[in-house]
Amino acid sequence: MSQVKGARKLTDNPFLNLYALDAVHRDGSSSLYYVASRMKETSDLKAIAHHNRPNGVILYGVYGEGRDKIVLVRQYRYPVGDYVYEFPAGLVEFGEDLVEAGIREMQEETGLLLTPKNAGCASRPFFTTVGMTDESCGTVYGYCTGTPTNRNQEDSEDIEVILADREECKRILKEENVAIMCAYMLMHFINTPGDPLAFLDALEDCHV
Repeated sequence: MSQVKGARKLTDNPFLNLYALDAVHRDGSSSLYYVASRMKETSDLKAIAHHNRPNGVILYGVYGEGRDKIVLVRQYRYPVGDYVYEFPAGLVEFGEDLVEAGIREMQEETGLLLTPKNAGCASRPFFTTVGMTDESCGTVYGYCTGTPTNRNQEDSEDIEVILADREECKRILKEENVAIMCAYMLMHFINTPGDPLAFLDALEDCHV
């Protein structure tokens, strides 16, 4: 059976670090496996601690009286050297509740007020890019009100707030750089008549 026997921290950076895992393969052979993680200590790596506390929160915010727009951000991302369309998102601070983090991040990135909707197990943390990182994110769903602004953004952030209807979402999927989780949910938004969050009603009893 494949397993991780140990790990070593290779860098010491503020938000992201590289770790070397002592990986044992199913045939009994072993090798090093390199992993990026937001964890600050080796003992907190998910491969070592075997927990799944969310590192980040993603925000699916519906906007407008007709609930016919979705809140997106167009953000400059250094790893690709270009702007990428995404959902508003951010890190969950130590001891912070996922929903509290979602409301805070929506306000900071877009200036909008997020009223969360009960999402049951749809909000539990899921892994992002498991081939290279142990990061996991939970999703907070809800309805947004207010006027978009970037006055609460950090100086290092280059973010444009987008209120996109279904036709604009089609254009974005066809022509723009899009984060993959955002792309999947835009497909859902485009093909869902009425309230895009109505599907969550069936998950209310799916408790985390």
